[in-house]
Amino acid sequence: MTQYFDCTEPTARATGLRAAVAAVRQGRLVVLPTDTVYGLGADAFDPRAVAALLTAKGRGRHKPSPVLVDSADALGELVDELPPGARELIEAFWPGGLTLVVRHRSSLGWDLGETKGTVAVRMPDHALALSLIAATGPMAVSSANLTDRPSPQDCAAAREMLGDAVSVYLDGGQTAGVVSSSIVDLSGPVPALVREGVVAGAQLRSVLPDLVVP
Repeated sequence: MTQYFDCTEPTARATGLRAAVAAVRQGRLVVLPTDTVYGLGADAFDPRAVAALLTAKGRGRHKPSPVLVDSADALGELVDELPPGARELIEAFWPGGLTLVVRHRSSLGWDLGETKGTVAVRMPDHALALSLIAATGPMAVSSANLTDRPSPQDCAAAREMLGDAVSVYLDGGQTAGVVSSSIVDLSGPVPALVREGVVAGAQLRSVLPDLVVP
């Protein structure tokens, strides 16, 4: 049964967080607000839950899910070591609209899709999202839309698209905007800007001068 919680109300927020944590731990899907758009989330370490996430979106394994964390320390647990430039970018832009692509530990027991040994990680600047992730651990989170449909800025739009595929909807009100996070790939020999979004390329280069910007 799908549950909906208006998390702008404090009591409903607390109840909704408990329900969402339970759902994630049971391998089910939740919708949560972030600082960019609403996200569809699952336990990053539950392959069946991640597969259900991709299926709900109508998305193939060739487009693996990003992962949200609640701290830089949580990212450190996913990699053997932080690549050059990561710490500087994290200190400047986390939490916020910057996604970092890094090589993950080969020993991690997860299956996010066809990642080729990399993972896209972000720490969102949203209190409700961070509270949920702090309780569940890293979550696979992709925008809460059907493939090729607009990314939702409100919970109602996510519910209209995803319906009963989601166990818990956390409604945190309208999100800040539809501009996606910027993506910097740190998995190769030189850092490269893959997508310019919330954080401008010039801002990134002010922190990481050797960043390759298209």
